[in-house]
Order: sequence, then structure tokens, then C-alpha cells
Amino acid sequence: MPTKSETKTKKPASKEKYVEAVGRRKTAVARVRLWSGRPKTSKEPEVMVNDISYIKYFPLKKHQTVAKAPFEALSLKEYSATAMVSGGGVNAQAEAIRLGLARTLVALNPLWRVKLKSLGYLKRDPRMVERKKPGFRKARRPQQWRKR
Repeated sequence: MPTKSETKTKKPASKEKYVEAVGRRKTAVARVRLWSGRPKTSKEPEVMVNDISYIKYFPLKKHQTVAKAPFEALSLKEYSATAMVSGGGVNAQAEAIRLGLARTLVALNPLWRVKLKSLGYLKRDPRMVERKKPGFRKARRPQQWRKR
């Protein structure tokens, strides 16, 4: 049985390397980490969202294709990514992951920027819900006028 001093001196053989970026859409925020050097079990790029496979997290095929679109555009299969997403709806979360994934790929290889930019994956969609103003029913709808 090893003593406490022996267990403290032993360190992991190698640390995994990753590139991190943030993607946003409306109120959804995704922190995406692109891992390199992880052993691959399947031939598709592995994307984990909040510690769940992206296929289970996004049940609709549309959201699945949006989330892994940068991998498909560059036809990459050897990388795996993890994303921590919060806020917004399902569609906004998928688009936030797409932006974060595209940013990590550009940080890894700047030559991919041209392709990803032309597809619009590096553009942050700035549209957000407008705030409600005081005295109004909604953001722009005023109160109804009454004659009597």
C-alpha cells in the first residue's frame, strides 16, 4: 500500500490539451472546449453538451446539424468537443455552440477562418428581445385608449 507521500508525488502522465471559446446567441451562452488527442471510439466527431451527448440533448435533427455544423463544413472527424450551455432556448443554445465551436477551430488553425466566415459561422447574431418600457403593455405596444 503506498504512503501519502508517494501518492502526492505521482502525477498523471500527460494532461489533455484543449482550446476554449465562448459562443452567444440571444441569452444563451456556450463555453466550448475543443479537445485534441482524445481516443476516438466512433468515426463521427464527438460533441458533449452539459455532459450529455448532443444527440440526446438536441432531439431534433435540425438542432443537431446546427450544433456540429463547423465540423461538417471542414469535414473533421478526429476532434471531440464539450460544451457547457446555459440560458435561452434550444435553438439559441445550438447556435451558441456553433459559434463557440467555430471560434475554437479558428484558434486551432487560422486557415479555416475563410471557410467558416463565408458560411456565417463566425458571426454573432446580435438580435435580442427588446425590453419593456414603463407605461406600455409590451416593448412597443401602448396602453389601449378609452373614450369613456
